This record gives sequence, C-alpha cells and structure tokens, in this order.
Amino acid sequence: MMRMGPMGRGFMSEEEKANRPKVTGALLKRVFSYLKPYWKQFLLILCAIAVSSLLGLYPSVLTGRIVDALAERSGVGVLVQLILLSLGVTLLSSLIGVGQNYLNSWIAQHITYDMRNKMFAHLQRMSQRFFTSNNQGDIITRMTSDISGVQSVITNTFTSILSNSITLIAALAVMYRRNWMLATLGVLVIPLFVIPSRRAGRTRWNLTRESQACNDEINGILNETLSVSGQSLVKLFGKEEYEYGRYKDANGRMIRLNIRESMAGRWFFMIIQTFSSIGPMLLYLVGGILMMNYNQDITVGDITVMVALLGRMYGPVNQLLNIQVEWIRSMALFTRIFEYYDMPVEIQNAPDAVTPASCDGSVRFSHVDFSYDPERQILYDVTFDLKAGRSVAIVGPSGSGKSTIINLIPRLYDCQGGAVYFGGTDVKKLDLAFLRSHVGIVSQETYLFNGTIRDNLLYAKPDATEAELIAACKKANIYEFVEKQELGLDAMVGNRGLKLSGGEKQRLSIARVLLKNPALLIFDEATSALDSISEAKIQEAIEPIIQERTSILIAHRLSTILAADEILVVKDGRIVERGQHQELVKRGGVYTELYETQFKKALEAAE
Repeated sequence: MMRMGPMGRGFMSEEEKANRPKVTGALLKRVFSYLKPYWKQFLLILCAIAVSSLLGLYPSVLTGRIVDALAERSGVGVLVQLILLSLGVTLLSSLIGVGQNYLNSWIAQHITYDMRNKMFAHLQRMSQRFFTSNNQGDIITRMTSDISGVQSVITNTFTSILSNSITLIAALAVMYRRNWMLATLGVLVIPLFVIPSRRAGRTRWNLTRESQACNDEINGILNETLSVSGQSLVKLFGKEEYEYGRYKDANGRMIRLNIRESMAGRWFFMIIQTFSSIGPMLLYLVGGILMMNYNQDITVGDITVMVALLGRMYGPVNQLLNIQVEWIRSMALFTRIFEYYDMPVEIQNAPDAVTPASCDGSVRFSHVDFSYDPERQILYDVTFDLKAGRSVAIVGPSGSGKSTIINLIPRLYDCQGGAVYFGGTDVKKLDLAFLRSHVGIVSQETYLFNGTIRDNLLYAKPDATEAELIAACKKANIYEFVEKQELGLDAMVGNRGLKLSGGEKQRLSIARVLLKNPALLIFDEATSALDSISEAKIQEAIEPIIQERTSILIAHRLSTILAADEILVVKDGRIVERGQHQELVKRGGVYTELYETQFKKALEAAE
C-alpha cells in the first residue's frame, strides 16, 4: 500500500515563487552556524537516524524468512524465534526513534530560544525610527512565527532528507541484492503513484491558500471589533448586528473551504489507493512466473520481502520529491530573520563613550538640523541654552517640530547637523544608559502596563521602598486617589491603564518619572487632552517639580507655559521667537497669534 505524504506541501504559492531566496554558500553556512553549539546532540541524531532507518527495514526481511519457514515447515521453534526477533527489532527501532525525536525537539527548541533572544536584544537596540517606519505586525511576525517556523528545518527538513535517503538507499540495496529484475520492476512502478499524488496535492494547496486568505479576513474582523477602541465604536454606532453578519459570512466561507480542502482529491486517492496494489501484484506475478516457469532461485519469502520493501520505498520517494519546496520555504524564513539581524543599529554607544560622575541636566542645542527622511527636513538651525535648574516652555503650531526637539536629547533620534549637549557633553559621546537614566519624559500618550499601580511605579525603580512610592505619589498629586482604592498601590490599572481617567494616568506617569529621579524632566503635552479639573491637579503637581530641577515643557495650555522661566516659539522647524509671556504677546508675532487663537480661549474657557 502506498503511503501518501501531506498533500499540498510539494507546491509553492506565486508569492513564494516570486520571493524565492537565493540559496548561497554563505547563507547555508550562517544557517548551520546555529547548529554548531549543539553538534554533539546532532551527531547523536545522525547515528539514531541511520540505525533506526536500517532497523526499520529488517522486519520486512524477516517477514520473508517467516514465510519461507512456514513454507518449509521449519518448526515452531524457528518460527517463534523469527517472530520474536522481528518484534524485538521493531521495538528497538521505535525506542531509538523516540530518542531521536526528543533530541530533535531539544535542539530545535534551543535554537529558536537562541534566535528569539538574539532578535529581541537586537530589536531593543533599534532606534525609534525603526519602529515608526516598520509595520508592528511584521516585527511581531518575524519575532514569533518566522522564528518558530525554522524549527521545521531541524525537526522535519534536515532529518527527513537523512532518514528518507538512508531508507531509500538501504531498501534499494536489499532489493537489488535479492533480485535485480524484481527490484527494477518495483522502481519503474513508483512514478505511477507519486506523480498523480503530487497533482492532486496542487488542488488542495490552492484551496489552502484560499482558506488562509479567508482566515486572515476573520482575524482582521476580530482585531478590529474586539479591541477596546473597536468595541466602543461598534456600540456607539449600533453596529453589533452588522459586525456579527460580517463575521458570520466570513466564518461560513471558512467552513466551506475547510470542508472542500479536507475532501479535495479524496475520490482521486480512493482510485489511486485501489490501484496501488498494482506494484505488489506485478512483483507477485513476475516473481511467480520466474519461480515456477524459469526455475529461478526465488522463494515465496523473497517475493514477500520485495513487496514489503517496495511499500517501504513509496513514502521516502514522495517525501524527497516534496523536500525541495520545504527547503526553499525554510531558507526564505531564515532570510527574513537575517534581514532583521543585519539591520544596522542606528543609535549606539560611541567606542569612547563617557559616563560622567554626575549630571546637572543642562541642555544646549547648537545649530541642529534634523530630518526623518531626505525629502522632508523637520528642524533647521535650532539653537538654544537651558541652564541647570531652569525651565523652558516650547510652543508652536502642530507639526512645527516641538516633540522632535525633545526626542533628540535622549537620542531616540540623532540629528544630522549641529550638536545636542547634555550636562555639557555631546549626547553622541555620552553612554546611552547614563544619558537616558538622567532624562525623564512625561508624554501626552501615557503608557501604563496591565498590572497594579505598584508594578507601574516600580518599573522606574525596582528597589523603591513603600515610603518612596508614597512620596512620589504625593508629589504627583495622585496619592489621594491611591488611598481611595480598596487595594491601594496594589489596585489594577487595566490594559494600558484604561481603568483610570486621563488625569489619573498622567499623574501616575509623573510619579513614575519622579521615582526615576532624572536630572532633566520633560513634559510633552502633558495636559493637552485633559479637562480643566484634571489639568489643575496636574498643574499643581508640575509647578513645584519644575522649581526643583531642570525642565522642558511642551504645552498648549497657558497655565503650563507661564510656569516656565523662558518661552521658545517654534514654527516650521525653526525657533522664531523667545522670551517672557508679556514680552512675546506685545511683539505681535507667532506667539501673539497663538495666544489669541489658542491660549487665551483655553484660559477663558477654564474660567
């Protein structure tokens, strides 16, 4: 009986064909380098495959001897010995196979462990530009499913090539040793079954692609409608029934495709399997004719062995014909992973990076130019000084480059022209860990982890004491809220802090930054999206803080701006005005326009 391989595995999609990787010696060397630390275990696998494959053929040979023993009436003792030997060999082969599978899995898991760790460490070092310019889903896919996919190279592809090759070669050797005529006949029969099975597999592969596309559509619906924001939108617009209908329709198509996929080629294979006895029957026929009419030195046991070995050959041949596609897919996965590994780390420590004994938090921009891409420059010749212990407010129309300026200080990006100095040293010469440990940013989009208030605070300082946590909460004007919680600091904040209001999240974020105790504190639109009450509470927290340390405030609210020692007005990537509030209002320039159209209206609304 012919053993069918997985249908569809032997064919590639059009996308796979178009993106077929170029398999070079350098690529193979790099791939096999991941096996190097585990070469001893892999050597054991090779030995196990060789022994298991050879032992797997032996019961077929013993079957022929058992048949001959029956025909020759050799006695019960001989028969029992042969049967016990066959069972023993089968058991031994199975035990070796279990050990081989364990080692296979062990090596595959450890290699993916190494690759995931390397990928995660590499991604942590990538600049902010990488995460803003690359699709997050693609990043996650490379980190998870792509790396998981390479397990098949070790657990399936490598071992499949070895075990099937050994089985095929050994089976052919034994068959030709027994009788070259019958062996040749058996080899000629194989394509009659392998080729049709591959053609049937093509149909199933096409259905699999359709099914995958439908599955992607379902996942898209789930991601859109079951997220917090998506669910809110669905409910507010009363689209529950519409979304249910959309999902039901896609789910129905998915079920129909799955049924067609599972049934694809079944009738065809039923016919093929019916006629798969042709090979054995031909061997019985030709072997019988040779044995009876031509007085050949052939026994019934010999013919039985040839038939059994022929059956053992079907699977390896089919697998080896399909292995090329699996190999190419595996190389494609490695290529995708290596693409990320090879992406240069844009922002990293200089070879002679310095770590000063202390930092006063002072900032100086000297003729700074910056662009995210060559076609669009964001900052032009930005120059200003912020002395230690002072504060500056940066204001300007939306998109003028305010947030970009502050992102250059902790080196989330690097400027293309000029220089940024922190504590009197060019930030590109400072040790990155030192630099970022001395800069604290409270942004408009506060990010909280799905844990407790305590967990989120300890992220800034894991060894903080209870007293330090409480002190930070009091300074951030959030402790009154914490006290009201049944679990206090151990109250859950929810996914992204959704159990808290905008003002509560913002004040918790301030407390977290205060625990970090940075030399420079930056507030990036910290109150722009809040109501007047929340803004007032945050303002109460901010004002004493900026009196204690060097601070930069980016704000749309006049109350925040007035707390700063100096105001910088940015427009189209340039600092066009600077000074105090009253002075700037009288100039009749950009700041006056902002005051009349934005700041003043916000102040009147608050009153």
